[in-house]
Amino acid sequence: MKPFSRIILPLLLFIYIAVETYAKLHHTSLCGTEGCELAGELLRYNSLYLNYFGGAGALFIMLFGWISLRREGFERLFFITLYAAIAFESIMIAYQLLANPEPCIFCLGVYGVLLTIALLSRWRYLLYGLPAIVALYLSMASLAVTQNRALITADGSYLIHSESCPHCKKVKNYFAAHSIPYRKISIHDTNARFFIKQLDIDSIPVLVIKKGALSKVIRGDKAIIDYFEQHNAPAKTVQNGTEESPSIYNGPDEGCSASIFQDSGCSEASEVPLH
Repeated sequence: MKPFSRIILPLLLFIYIAVETYAKLHHTSLCGTEGCELAGELLRYNSLYLNYFGGAGALFIMLFGWISLRREGFERLFFITLYAAIAFESIMIAYQLLANPEPCIFCLGVYGVLLTIALLSRWRYLLYGLPAIVALYLSMASLAVTQNRALITADGSYLIHSESCPHCKKVKNYFAAHSIPYRKISIHDTNARFFIKQLDIDSIPVLVIKKGALSKVIRGDKAIIDYFEQHNAPAKTVQNGTEESPSIYNGPDEGCSASIFQDSGCSEASEVPLH
């Protein structure tokens, strides 16, 4: 059993990673699901480097496993390398499960082989490591991780708001009185906070109007209401026969602060930290 778990399985893992690396170099993949493509978007670098790193890790596991069959002193190096790889992959899988609508099948395959190697090599060590793996998943699940999904997809008006923000209520009352259709996005949504932070906006309400490839961002209750007072069409304005370029409108009344570091007197200031 030891030769199979310490040499054969790591070798198969290396071949699996090598085939996927070769496929990626030729603009294809063993994994055809959207989760695999989204997993690459979560990385700070090209996903190929992660494949190179994983292949090297599999070779080290196989090398230390082979030597450990002859020299007991290398058994520690084998298990240290193996469980370091399991810890690394556990974090990657946990983050993917939280951030992506579906995980990467290729990553799950690598993770499954690593756990199988650990189980067959010495199952008691795996039992000792399970509480740490569970604790890792629980700690990741407690974080407000931005999901890797589109916040605004279909055409229309989207209001980033809070139920306790009086400036937001003014806009919602105006929309209700004038029968203006829109979709609500809570500022408590991690994606919403990330979205407005990327636009260097620190207050709500924020209205996003999407029309085809064009998007308009309007901040502040007065600016939003003034926009609809001046434009009877909520999603499009025309100047000289062409559609207006995407832009950000900042109103004189900036609304409720969306950061704990900027208190504008609204109750939302202490509820929705952006930093």
